[in-house]
Amino acid sequence: MKRMNRIVACSLVLASSGMCMSSARADRDEKRLSRVDPVVKQRAEEAQKRALTFLESTQNFDGGWNGFLGSDPAITALVAKCFAQHPDYGTNHPIVKRAFDFILKYVQDDGGIYIPAQGLHNYYTSVIVMSLATSDDPEIKKVVANAQKYLAKIQWDEGEEKNPSDPFYGGAGYGRHKRPDLSNTQMMLEALHESGLSPEDPVFKKALVFVSRCQMLEETNDQPFAKGGDGGFVYSAASGGVSKAGSIDGPGETKILRSYGSMTYAGFKSMLYAQVSKDDVRVQRAFQWIRNNYTLTKNANMPADQSKQGLYYYLHTFARALDAWGEDVVVDGASVQHEWRVELCRQLFLLQRSDGSWVNEEDRWFESNPSLVTAYAVLALQTAIR
Repeated sequence: MKRMNRIVACSLVLASSGMCMSSARADRDEKRLSRVDPVVKQRAEEAQKRALTFLESTQNFDGGWNGFLGSDPAITALVAKCFAQHPDYGTNHPIVKRAFDFILKYVQDDGGIYIPAQGLHNYYTSVIVMSLATSDDPEIKKVVANAQKYLAKIQWDEGEEKNPSDPFYGGAGYGRHKRPDLSNTQMMLEALHESGLSPEDPVFKKALVFVSRCQMLEETNDQPFAKGGDGGFVYSAASGGVSKAGSIDGPGETKILRSYGSMTYAGFKSMLYAQVSKDDVRVQRAFQWIRNNYTLTKNANMPADQSKQGLYYYLHTFARALDAWGEDVVVDGASVQHEWRVELCRQLFLLQRSDGSWVNEEDRWFESNPSLVTAYAVLALQTAIR
């Protein structure tokens, strides 16, 4: 019990220990333009233009883009963000305005933005907040502020009669009564980060407790499933630990949950957003995992027959996480240097289809949808060359 309390206390304290890095981030952003090869940067801009032309041609009459059942507000939000962030369009462009008008139809009385019957309240609200946060419209800013409060409200904490010793604590699921997972939690944190919520806010501190418990690192994770872990992350700390990559053989006949790329970058990014120090053992071990498993051709460390599943989610999260890390070169486990921004762009060039879109032949997590996947790819490119 003392060890568990120490871990939780460490998580809560370190979440608020970082200094404001806005000026340092601005300095890095200024330098990045010279660190991305000009030819690669030009090709990335051309790839974006082809992709946006494709997306413009597929926008529905109601302003949305297709998802599960016709126009979908979450997928529309992801696509709209691509246009909103592009200098040739911006938030005042008719394409973006129509998309935002469509999205705003789903604002609920509780502040969330979702389709009530779908049950994906956190996912929809988080993705939409990321998009609407690009706007300077005062009315949209009010919507975003209310959505921030909603996301904090549905986080698993004392309001749901959970305390820091509970594996659910600090996490977010698809909705208020859904089991928390790292994917939904990192989306919630990305949305709050993108929309300007202070990392000192309690929602980040609570989330860090859950995020830390998703890391396969027994030094800092009090959950039994973390024993023998490699510092990577799994899908959820709830229900005894869950990994979408399955398990690997441990000592004797034991099984160890298999960490994998998309969740490791998600956990790594979430810790950085919560301003956990780069010297913290959790961040160091996560980055060591990233170095040892560096790849852009598959969702790292997934079983071979699943390695393409969630590939574009992985590439997008890869970009966001390493951008938050702030270094443009990753030295892998074999001491090979990788200019990740350049390499990411080149990999996406190879995968882009002739019509300007991207799509994943592995349909898991809805990646056969070209609107969703093209949005992931464009957002990754925008992160890489900004």
